[in-house]
Amino acid sequence: MALEIIYEDAQYVAINKPNGLLVHRTRIAEEKKEFALQLLRDQLGYRLYAVHRLDRGTSGVLLFAKSPEAAAQFTKVFEERQPDKTYFAVVRGFAPEAGTIDSAIRPDKDHQHKEPQLAVTHFSRLATVELPIPVGPYQTARYSLVKIKPETGRMHQIRKHFAHIRHYIVGDKRHGDWRHNRMFLEELNSPHLLLHAAALTIKQPFTGEIIQLKAQMPQNMRRLYLQFGWDPELAAQEAMP
Repeated sequence: MALEIIYEDAQYVAINKPNGLLVHRTRIAEEKKEFALQLLRDQLGYRLYAVHRLDRGTSGVLLFAKSPEAAAQFTKVFEERQPDKTYFAVVRGFAPEAGTIDSAIRPDKDHQHKEPQLAVTHFSRLATVELPIPVGPYQTARYSLVKIKPETGRMHQIRKHFAHIRHYIVGDKRHGDWRHNRMFLEELNSPHLLLHAAALTIKQPFTGEIIQLKAQMPQNMRRLYLQFGWDPELAAQEAMP
């Protein structure tokens, strides 16, 4: 698999991560043979270091460092909430026009001894659709396209926050609504999590340059946008800083 490189300089390289690809090997995924870190290392021919992560199901901007020193610089930047991150998602129901989800994130079961962490997510609704397909007790199914600006970066934050307000992200097998996930799979041939990291704007720690990284949405999301009558270029315009 040749990964799409969307940015590279002397210290960093960024890719557009496809759905379903883990960032790096983890204890719970020892059996997997392909990871973004390994694939990009083999593709470029030198060692790389992850500076942040995306969930396996999430597509979009993923940044790596070319040295431990460069990784440490960007890890600090992410911890200080400096990056401007933009995501897009398809969620169940007609979401509010705009809102902020301020709800602490509880650690996953392996870290129950830790306290819940402060987590804040801002969002705005860009478009809606009502499909003539029965799901559960309803004869039609409603969905929204939302633009998401996370202020913090907790694990599974966006997925947990939209589950918290009951506007589950379509395709989320852990925090979503299985009935809508199944409908998208069986009726719309869409097996993926519909969450895309579209843009990341950040200051390059070594040069001071403002870097604007953008990743085109995956083909599956673009196909659904067209099917729902949504403008695929809307997301690209909304991702602009």
